[in-house]
Amino acid sequence: MKEFKNPLTQKEITELKDKFGNYLKLTIDLEKEIVVAGCLLHADGETRLLREGSKQSDIWGGGIDLANKVIDTTAVLNLRPNQDNNSLEIIDADKRKKFINIVKDFFQKLWP
Repeated sequence: MKEFKNPLTQKEITELKDKFGNYLKLTIDLEKEIVVAGCLLHADGETRLLREGSKQSDIWGGGIDLANKVIDTTAVLNLRPNQDNNSLEIIDADKRKKFINIVKDFFQKLWP
């Protein structure tokens, strides 16, 4: 598991792929724009972000398939009835769009 506050270099992406394979679980603080990649469970990334002062309401999970450049916004930690998110998917369109945009920004080297 590794934390990023800036877009990844090609070397960092390659290192993550070598260590974790083509699919990376991502946990992201949407407000602080901090990405934790390579978690065994999204909750591991959530715990790390909470320890660093993130608010749980700002933390969402998903992943990226590095080989196919496909981003998903599905994670068990997204189940949040208290935030009207009764699904594994990020239901709120604005939050989902922000999650996807952060992933595209941090992994921009995949889309030269």
